[in-house]
Amino acid sequence: MKILNTITKLAVLLAILLLLGLLGYAVFGNRVFIKSSPIVGQQASDFTLELFNGEKIKLSDIKGKAVLLNFWASWCIPCKDEAPALEASWKKYKDKQVVFIGVNVWDDKDSALLYLKEFGGEYENGMDPKGEIAVGYGVGGVPETLFIDTSGKIVDKYIGPLTEVIIDYFLGKALSQDHGITKGVN
Repeated sequence: MKILNTITKLAVLLAILLLLGLLGYAVFGNRVFIKSSPIVGQQASDFTLELFNGEKIKLSDIKGKAVLLNFWASWCIPCKDEAPALEASWKKYKDKQVVFIGVNVWDDKDSALLYLKEFGGEYENGMDPKGEIAVGYGVGGVPETLFIDTSGKIVDKYIGPLTEVIIDYFLGKALSQDHGITKGVN
């Protein structure tokens, strides 16, 4: 009788542990969290960025095209992780109605140029030496990326390193006429 009583107690204990584990996974498990940014749904603020090649690009001059606006720094490890995806996606979208703009922040020019030489960045890239563009877009760290639709409205803001799948998803929304406004995924 003692063995049966012990087995019953162990079974109840295992059932409780299993339920606690399932509850823990439901609360803390692998989930995508939606974070909102107050700039999502707003018209993108105009800016002029001096590119590393000496030319300038003004956001309002490229209205009518979707924009991937990526904030990065040469010392940023996740920026290095996302660099191949950005370069591959730029090659995929460069002949479409999409412009990629890289904005280097909190960095020095020599380090930024070395980064571009090593990790690519054939698309438009420039430096925001005073951080004015970054502050205007609420950038709190790098990498952060904004997706702007063809009318100049911010569709989404993504915090963290990009992949080609993530870029395709958000550029698809920025290029669609009925994308609606959603909050950025992180």
